[in-house]
Amino acid sequence: MAARYDAIVIGAGHNGLTCASYLARAGLKTLVLERRAVIGGAAVTEEIIPGFKFSVFSYLMSLLHPKVIADLELRRFGFEVLPASDMFGPLPGGNHILFSDSMEKTQKSFARFSRKDAEIYPEFDKYLMESVAIVRKILLDTPPDPTCRDWKSFKQTASFLWKYRKVGGKLFRLIDLFTMSADDYLSEWFESSEVKAVLAYYCGIGTLAGPKSPGSAYVITHHVMGEHAGAGGWGFVRGGMGTITQAIAASGREKGLEIRTEAEVVAIDTANGRATGVTLADGTRYEAGIVASNVSAKLTFLKFLPKSALPSEFVRDVESYRTYSGAFKINIACERLPQYTAFDPAVCGFEYPSYTHIGPTIEYLEKAYDDAKYGRWSADPFITPVTPSFVDNTVAPPGKHVVHLFGGHAPYKLAEGDWETRKDEFVRNALRVVDEHAPGFSDGIIGMQVLTPPDIERIIGSPHGHIFHGELQIDQLFWSRPAPHYADYRSPIAGLYQCGASAHPGGGVGAVVGHNAAREILKDLGK
Repeated sequence: MAARYDAIVIGAGHNGLTCASYLARAGLKTLVLERRAVIGGAAVTEEIIPGFKFSVFSYLMSLLHPKVIADLELRRFGFEVLPASDMFGPLPGGNHILFSDSMEKTQKSFARFSRKDAEIYPEFDKYLMESVAIVRKILLDTPPDPTCRDWKSFKQTASFLWKYRKVGGKLFRLIDLFTMSADDYLSEWFESSEVKAVLAYYCGIGTLAGPKSPGSAYVITHHVMGEHAGAGGWGFVRGGMGTITQAIAASGREKGLEIRTEAEVVAIDTANGRATGVTLADGTRYEAGIVASNVSAKLTFLKFLPKSALPSEFVRDVESYRTYSGAFKINIACERLPQYTAFDPAVCGFEYPSYTHIGPTIEYLEKAYDDAKYGRWSADPFITPVTPSFVDNTVAPPGKHVVHLFGGHAPYKLAEGDWETRKDEFVRNALRVVDEHAPGFSDGIIGMQVLTPPDIERIIGSPHGHIFHGELQIDQLFWSRPAPHYADYRSPIAGLYQCGASAHPGGGVGAVVGHNAAREILKDLGK
């Protein structure tokens, strides 16, 4: 006889664990089922090389919502943020640029490239942060259905519009963010390509787009929404990113949450249009009136359910949901940190650049995208080297270091050859770029883990290896994420909910999707 629960959550990523922890706190007998042997999804810490602990996928903390941190008491369970340095950008010829949460320091750095840009930066920052403040409020909203098919939908849409009635003239700022390219958006303020590249860099992180791609301006906002200290709100987590998910899990377990690993779900069971439970690969069944899926919408609705159980229009929407990725990650155990020829602690004002962007100009970033459009990895990729072991002595042996290289672009499918035969060539090219700014770094590599989009897909199941479960473009945001009429965390199947990054507000270790989905589940249960 199948074991019975009030709620089952598929996938122990941070959103799934967050949703489950809220449900457990509300008194529901809740079970999380995870395919892998380790919980955390993309927010995991693993000792891939003996003695070295890698934040294998996600690598910096910024978006984790303060409400979730407080509600789940994560600091009590070991969550601790460590500061990343100001963002350091090495430039050709031994030059550099800085981006800091200190207005004065950022202006001083920008002034080396354009006095006009330095002078206008405070006004731009205020303008952008006013837009970010609106988006931050929307994060915790359940997207209404603007088509207003019934009285309930009409009331929800009217309530949403009334809530944001004071946005008024700032509405056009949001329209600009959602529709303009990053380059066009920034060019209305700045003249220096180096200055523009500091912010435009974010538009390509995890997204197959360039700074001249329409709609790429919003992705900048998505990456600077963090409410924590540091440039763009970025910081390291002591013990690696897996500490976040371990803390969320511990919070839930204290309230009775059960988590089972190596439990691969292969089907969501239904009867009369309603979810009734799940079936595992080994044939085990678990029953529940509530099933919440943390995995991608494509897997949830196209793999775990027969198409015949879903409306054909919804199936088409999910099938066309764009997940093609160009992100790569190289996790390195090494003898020494990168020593950037352009870095001088006396000039920069801090001891070492633990957070670096290699992507010097708009033209450089756009060229990296141009290569990927045609199925080639970027000849000169943009790369984010981060060095958690500089501030966290728990992730590497004494005197040794962990360096994460995240970058773009590396197309999911290559136009020539395949990843299996060409990965070594790709890695040599990426390390060449780092060595150009930090000579000799690659000579001190002890071992490494290389993750291309197919690797990311294989390990954590995100289609095409997309780190956000899908592109962050206007047609895949808010009430269209992941499909029109079903952006409210519900689905065409009664009792089946979405709690993963395919839903609003998308990817990043923010836990907002899990929080919002749990709220809607409890609302439907009258709790």
